[in-house]
Amino acid sequence: MQGGLGSPGALSHAYVQHPPLRCDIPDIRGLFYDDANKFLIAPTADRILYWKIAPSTQARPPNSDPVNDGPVLSVRYSLDQKAIGTQRSNHEVEFRNRETGQTCIKKWRADSETILGFFWTDCPTCDVIIVKTSGLDLFAYEPQTNTLHLVDSKKFNVSWYLYTHESRLILLASGMQCTQFTGYQFSAGGIVKLPKFEMTMSKSEANSKPVLAADDVHTVTVYGRIYCLQLDRVSMTLNLYRFYRDAVVQQGTLPTYSSRIAVSAVDNIIMVHQIDAKVVILYDVFMDSYAPISAPLPLLVRGLPINNKQSVQTPDSQNAYGGTLYGEGWNFLIPDLVCDVENGLLWKLHLDLEAIAASTSDAPSILEFLQRRKSDPSMVKTLSLAIVRTIILERRPITMAAKAMDVVLDSYSRLMKMGGGLPGVRTTSEQNQQSGVQPVANPDSVSGDGNRPAQNSGVERGISNLAAHVDRTSLNTSSDSEEITDASGEANQGTSGLQASDAAERKPQVAGEDSRPLASGTSMQQGSHYANVAVSPSEMFESVFVLVEDEMMADPAYLISIIMEFLRSVSKAGLKAPPNLYVMMTTLLARNNRYPEISLFVSNKILEPSKELAMQLMELGRQHSPTRKLGVDMLRERGLHHDYVTVLLQDGYHLEALRYARKYKVITVQPALFLEKAVAINSAQSLAAMLSFFSDFTPTFKTTSDYGRYRHILSEMI
Repeated sequence: MQGGLGSPGALSHAYVQHPPLRCDIPDIRGLFYDDANKFLIAPTADRILYWKIAPSTQARPPNSDPVNDGPVLSVRYSLDQKAIGTQRSNHEVEFRNRETGQTCIKKWRADSETILGFFWTDCPTCDVIIVKTSGLDLFAYEPQTNTLHLVDSKKFNVSWYLYTHESRLILLASGMQCTQFTGYQFSAGGIVKLPKFEMTMSKSEANSKPVLAADDVHTVTVYGRIYCLQLDRVSMTLNLYRFYRDAVVQQGTLPTYSSRIAVSAVDNIIMVHQIDAKVVILYDVFMDSYAPISAPLPLLVRGLPINNKQSVQTPDSQNAYGGTLYGEGWNFLIPDLVCDVENGLLWKLHLDLEAIAASTSDAPSILEFLQRRKSDPSMVKTLSLAIVRTIILERRPITMAAKAMDVVLDSYSRLMKMGGGLPGVRTTSEQNQQSGVQPVANPDSVSGDGNRPAQNSGVERGISNLAAHVDRTSLNTSSDSEEITDASGEANQGTSGLQASDAAERKPQVAGEDSRPLASGTSMQQGSHYANVAVSPSEMFESVFVLVEDEMMADPAYLISIIMEFLRSVSKAGLKAPPNLYVMMTTLLARNNRYPEISLFVSNKILEPSKELAMQLMELGRQHSPTRKLGVDMLRERGLHHDYVTVLLQDGYHLEALRYARKYKVITVQPALFLEKAVAINSAQSLAAMLSFFSDFTPTFKTTSDYGRYRHILSEMI
């Protein structure tokens, strides 16, 4: 976070990492991408070479399979990778069993229909689907006999089609302008037929009827939702559609700056590449907002060798690898790959989260954005903590800090409720359950403040009420005074990105309340993700408050207000604040001689009682005796008998300490501590009473050296 929030001068928000995967092998007959298996395929005369792309695109030798010689229009492996399907022509597809080498050739009549393509599916009723100009043929594949059995045929005219395995959705275009669409989803749950719909096209002239090309339609899956983006070349806009089981709804329109575009999806962010302008625009549609994340910026190459003139390449320069960004041979593969066919290279797209975070001053929004990212969990956590630190160090308005902390802690609270808690960390609700309190309802069925335990509501109200007693006029932030006053109220209205997700899903978006979003074929698996990016209250303390404490010494009142808001956020989220945070707060209050507020916060349980806090109160009590009494009383109330007895002895109340030890059977305090106090005041009566007490209270005391030593001292005193 160099330069704080909103630092200008970011070169890019998206990049490709050098080195790419090189697949420029002599004698290959093109490059194909099998998105179902994540294979980059390069056929030769007698073999098929392929690279497994997931989970990385690091350079490595390809695998290979023998095949028959012949033309290759497309290649796809079966989902169990036992068979290879190769489209040989517009009327012939060959299937080869990888174990036996047997082939099965399926042909169609050349005079009546043309094969547009094929794909494998995990649908329970069929294994492979052939897409033709006359419709769909659904086949079951038998690997033992290497045969195909026709299961069903769906007849209609098809001009071209679009399919992605990630969505399991096929769109079939028809009509004079190719704007009428039929859709099917072939997934493990069965076949879903979408209602027919038509995409809008602007007219350049009165009688012109532009034709929608396949390159102008893109399907992406983000946040488990399926979207379609359609380029309108006449109006230079990108129409955004979302798929439901019983409707296809146009959700918005995005501007374009190029007659050629490409679409990618990286970490649930939609990238719209403006090919002619050589820039990329990022969109986050999580909240159904279609405003770009930032201004259009170029795509960069990072990680080039140091001996080059520059380690980061721009689109206008010739790259060290011999190609040009957004060159003619670039083919964008869904979701996040780019294949440079001319140079035989495969690139993977990445988000620069640090640059995105540094390009905006709206800290709560960028924190919500970061909490939804999963491509680089360690970077997400580092940036989140850095942003909160920067807010405090730059003395941003209290309201901004409160909303930022709400976002971070709400995300962690959601993790706890999903059962993804970190070891050794318990929420307030979990502790209530162990005490017999009725458990909180399932967060999937309850939203908003209804999830909060009633006990926390009282604590939160106590913090809000007592905050009014804090002398906020001592803050040297006159321009923010009104915002500070309203901090508690406004922060309670803040909604984290995760909670807003539920609200966005519940918001009616189509006519008919039964409309359900069409699910993608991929699972979100959010629990493990949030376990990596979520920031716990303890981490907030160690990585934010501890680090900023020294730098805030000149203005402790501001930091006190920040800690108050943090405690409110912790209580609201149903979490437990680390005990050392209360210690820090009492120290800051004492430095400002605000001892009455310490007493107020302790008596109203705003400062949660703990051994650490009690010890700190007694330490501060050297300058203010009532504060020391608060610490001593806290030890007694918390049942910390050993520490309480030790403190009584230190203060000279040895007889009271003795009575307390007998009452609560405190056997952990060494008898020598008591006996030494009696010797120090030269009281033979006290020493005799203590020897008698410990002889009865601790049967083994008479066998210790202390017994003989102090009996001898007593005899001398008498």
